[in-house]
Amino acid sequence: MTNSKITKALLLGTALILTGCGDKADLKTETKTDHKTETPMTTQHDGAHKGSSKALAYNDAGKTDEDHIWLEEVESEAALDKVKAWNAVSEAKMRGETYQAMKAEILEIVNSPEKIPFISYRNGEAHNFWQDETNVRGVWRKTTLDSYASGSPVWETVLDIDKLTKHEDKNWVYKGNNCLAPAYTRCMVRLSDGGKDAVERREFNTKSGKFVEDGFVLPESKGGTDWLDKDRLLVGVDFGEGTMTDSGYPMVAKLWERGTPLSEARELMRGEQKDVGTWPGVFENAGGKNEIMVIRATTFYETEYFWVPQSGENAFKPVRFPVPEKSNISGQYHDQILVTLQEDWRGHEIGTVVSFSASDFMQDGTIDTIHEIFKPGSRQSMNSFDVTKDAVLMSISDNVSGSAHAYKFVSGKWISQKLDFPENGDVSIGASNSKESIAFISTESFLEPETLWSIDTSDMTITKAKALPSWFDAGSMEAHQYEVASSDGTMIPYFAVHKKGIELDGTNPTLLYGYGGFEISLNPKYSASTGKAWLERGGVYILANTRGGGEFGPKWHQAGLKTKRQIIYDDFISVGEDLIARGITTPKHLGTHGRSNGGLLMGVMFTQRPDLFNAVAIGVPLLDMNRYDKLLAGASWVGEYGDPDDDGAEGEFIRNLSPYHNIDPMGDYPVPYIYTSTKDDRVHPAHARKFAQRLEDYGFPFLYYENIDGGHAGGANLEELARRDALIYAYFYEALK
Repeated sequence: MTNSKITKALLLGTALILTGCGDKADLKTETKTDHKTETPMTTQHDGAHKGSSKALAYNDAGKTDEDHIWLEEVESEAALDKVKAWNAVSEAKMRGETYQAMKAEILEIVNSPEKIPFISYRNGEAHNFWQDETNVRGVWRKTTLDSYASGSPVWETVLDIDKLTKHEDKNWVYKGNNCLAPAYTRCMVRLSDGGKDAVERREFNTKSGKFVEDGFVLPESKGGTDWLDKDRLLVGVDFGEGTMTDSGYPMVAKLWERGTPLSEARELMRGEQKDVGTWPGVFENAGGKNEIMVIRATTFYETEYFWVPQSGENAFKPVRFPVPEKSNISGQYHDQILVTLQEDWRGHEIGTVVSFSASDFMQDGTIDTIHEIFKPGSRQSMNSFDVTKDAVLMSISDNVSGSAHAYKFVSGKWISQKLDFPENGDVSIGASNSKESIAFISTESFLEPETLWSIDTSDMTITKAKALPSWFDAGSMEAHQYEVASSDGTMIPYFAVHKKGIELDGTNPTLLYGYGGFEISLNPKYSASTGKAWLERGGVYILANTRGGGEFGPKWHQAGLKTKRQIIYDDFISVGEDLIARGITTPKHLGTHGRSNGGLLMGVMFTQRPDLFNAVAIGVPLLDMNRYDKLLAGASWVGEYGDPDDDGAEGEFIRNLSPYHNIDPMGDYPVPYIYTSTKDDRVHPAHARKFAQRLEDYGFPFLYYENIDGGHAGGANLEELARRDALIYAYFYEALK
């Protein structure tokens, strides 16, 4: 991803935590699940608005948007009856021999004991969350570092989610934990009903293996918590009427003391209804004690950070950090607070990572000296970083190829060291925290399985810890990076993966994947399911690095915001056309897939360029851009897409872009596969439902699957994930062969 931590936190519905553990590893896990295992007008293309006037004429004839509003009632009987009917018709068409074979292959992969058990390293213990065919909902377990490094670790169960689910007769999906350093015995566990972003939070003791009697417990809500100390919890959740934003996130941050009712928790700061949300967090003072931080996201990309002093004449009066609103405070190394810039600031360019002294700021609320850590080149970006006791570990991308670096603050300046890891792929930093020297870094590429490395940052010793087996015949395949000029001449990179020696005769079944939003990068990743189900069957896999992503930093992302968004779609179309020009494929054999914001990309491809594709998989999508800001977390994304209620150019643009409103009743479309989840409380399932209903109104065929559980990721357990991926690949195989 990767994106800044505050943006990722908003996407995933978790709190920003500068110190502590658990959340960072959990974010990494969810990101992997969302992107690995499934693996947004300046220039108009023909038909870009072709359906708009006809759709309006159709509405004038008696059908309006209001006729589909009933599908926004997530669990109403009428809506679920319609969903079940679509599911049943599609199931009969989709779950044939190809699907069955692919599901069996993918299920073998996801249930394999040879998966890498990614960990959080805490006070000498390696903590892992594991799922397989026996532990369907999963088990939180731990072992020693020596045992983890051995060939056969001996695990001790911390919390068994399957047993908990059975005991409480609930549909629990584990969403991670946040534990108090340095002992890491007091943890807030997050449990989701069916995979929703909203979770129930409970205090858990890792030594006793039990939930704490009369401990901290919070009912289901989006938001977050963080430990100030063993008896005080920082809380940002739904406190009742008037405490949640229009985006569905907390508007109020409080300090809750053990033994008191939540209603008596001390209010620290309150945002505004139109904000994205307000979250509590912590940073450390010069003595290593936790200080209160409150993060107020006024928009998705504009954030205010506050220190809340706990003593003195200004006790509990928030003091704002004087950093740009378009920046992200996202870590702390000793006394240095790290900031990623999304705009130029005091002589430092956008995309640069800088730092300042926490203790100096706490003296008078000012920042005197700024230290530059990393300044990206024109084709570089900072993928991610994390902090250990001894160093800042950073993943840097150069033309979408990753490398790892260590930074230390010595004598008032940052010094760097490039680390010896495999390149020409993806490098991910994970499983580290500021209390430990041991960290873990993973490397992978399209054809090289993921390898996990341990690094001791006290002396920079690197050891190979774990590696995935090869799940498909990568030796018979090759990966290439190409570029193509978009509509404005900008060169857009993309990757192609396929069997060696394919004929460039236009007959190769080709799957083009994209996302293009929220500064999320699409990097070279090893996907066993893609390799086994798609590549081994002769398919070509394409990954497009369009603008809107983070591959080349904030500028690459900001080039496609709001009214500039058509350029993202132009980039993607240019990639598709280049595949045809190279002879790799033709429209008859070209399909495309995207999820979430990538689902919007698919909706636009479907309505703007149906002639370019013979199959379009539209996953957990945004499609009704007239009402997206009224549905669940949609209001938080106005900074990305624009305000559909705006009376000017911004509102007109986003309304005219809306795929749901641009289906041409006289159009010629491929049969799409639309999928979503009833329990998705991030992107409302009504987007997919209303798009399908309008296709049905016009008499167009489509395939549809709505999983009742699974949340935005689409699968609450490994069986569901295997089913999700098999449906996708079988759809493309049958349509494009």
